[in-house]
Amino acid sequence: MAAVADIKMDDTKSEANGNDVRTPNLNVAQELPELRAGEAEGIADFYDGAVLLVTGGTGFLGKALLEKLLRSCPGITTIYLLLRPKRGLTVEQRYKELLKNQAFDRIRTRWPERLSKLSPITGDVSAPGLGVGLEQKTLLAEVTVLFHSAATVRFTEPLHAATALNVQGTASLLTLAQDMPKLKALVHVSTAYSNAPQPTIDERVYPPPYDPDSIVRCAKMLPQHTVNVLAQTLQGEHPNTYTLTKALAESIVYSHQELPVCIVRPSIVTAALQEPFPGWIDNIYGVTGIVMEISRGTYRSGFCRERYVVDLVPVDLVVNACILAAWRQGTNKVGRCPVYNVTSGSVSPLQWGAFTRLCVKWARENPTKYVMWYPNFSFTESRFLNTFWEVTCHLLPAFLYDVLLRAQGRKAIMMKLARRFQLAAATGEYFANHEWQFGIEQLTALHRDASAAADGDNFPHWPEIDWDQYIATYMMGIRKFILKDSADSLAHARTKLNRLYWVYKILQAATGYYFFRALAGRLR
Repeated sequence: MAAVADIKMDDTKSEANGNDVRTPNLNVAQELPELRAGEAEGIADFYDGAVLLVTGGTGFLGKALLEKLLRSCPGITTIYLLLRPKRGLTVEQRYKELLKNQAFDRIRTRWPERLSKLSPITGDVSAPGLGVGLEQKTLLAEVTVLFHSAATVRFTEPLHAATALNVQGTASLLTLAQDMPKLKALVHVSTAYSNAPQPTIDERVYPPPYDPDSIVRCAKMLPQHTVNVLAQTLQGEHPNTYTLTKALAESIVYSHQELPVCIVRPSIVTAALQEPFPGWIDNIYGVTGIVMEISRGTYRSGFCRERYVVDLVPVDLVVNACILAAWRQGTNKVGRCPVYNVTSGSVSPLQWGAFTRLCVKWARENPTKYVMWYPNFSFTESRFLNTFWEVTCHLLPAFLYDVLLRAQGRKAIMMKLARRFQLAAATGEYFANHEWQFGIEQLTALHRDASAAADGDNFPHWPEIDWDQYIATYMMGIRKFILKDSADSLAHARTKLNRLYWVYKILQAATGYYFFRALAGRLR
């Protein structure tokens, strides 16, 4: 389930302040070393005097990218943000909301003047010409580095909408980039799963399953209903419209030989390892939602091959890879459209089974006050057993909880949330039951080049991860940034968890007792 009926989303602080938070190195964000005076040829030097354009700046990855650029590349002149009005908010209102985000807390405290380098520009990735006016195009002619991370990441997005954002939007951006005479690097953020039907994915652009222009024309000319009917056929072996449209977008990027383009392909992007703060996360999409519900005891079984590798990569490692990819493209002239598979499985593999065991471990060590049942979890490769556990461990408890809520005169929402989470789990099943081998030759070269730079240590991106420590950080980040659960509540949460443990054991014993009685009766 994606939420709980009685969670109060308060703004209490969650620093440890002496509380017994059982997790290594979580209390203070480590400060990375500043570049020493006199050192030259640094990565940050490439960005001195730079004018940047960032799409997708209000997204999870976008916020982390903006924060890192402002903090570690102080010589940047301007960062233009392409924003559109959304959900009743104007561009200016959305910009002000962005600046309030916790990701920028350290900059607000130490270098507040750097936030003035951000400059919103009205536009829409899905609109013709990005919806950018002539006045804005004049400003954008000064851009030297472009980061394109705007996309729809919803697996269930209708094909016409995914095409407009991920394919047509990328094509329009590249057309705009052709009018940027000072452009040194353009980083297109894709996904490691853009070629999901391939079990081995090298760092190259694969031929697209269809001509991207033809798909765009179909999405524009045909009624939405017709496009949706054709979507399943067009997807072919792709699991969803997201991976399909990302593959099409990559081919468009690759076709622009005249531009200094490169592609960064992260796998499953998760909470920050270290920056802007350990465990920082601001959404509950995908794996994060699963981790949160495991911590609350509401998600207890999943359909998955637990020996397969779950390829997680912390958001700050992805951000640093993007910054370094632009630097390498602009300084080393590394050739036509290098591709970087920013993945962890080839360097530091983690299996699904080990991942969920660590989640359960840290859910019990540092419980949240919103825990609803004693955390426990197991995978099954049997569709029948998975359905059985879904009904008994997810849907039935949600139904009973709704009965209790109605009896108290409160709104019943748990069944709705349970079904929503069931749908989310179903859309992710493809990735839990397939495994990929990712080539990392270009990522290795990027690591080598960055290590030789004067300030290379300021941009760590190589995915060698202590998974036990990271999962602890990840779950404390969910506790702090998503659930707004202060570390002051740990003592109370552990007392609550202890009660749930004994209730869990009593129910286990009672279930076993009645099972054996029934079995004994049949054997007589």
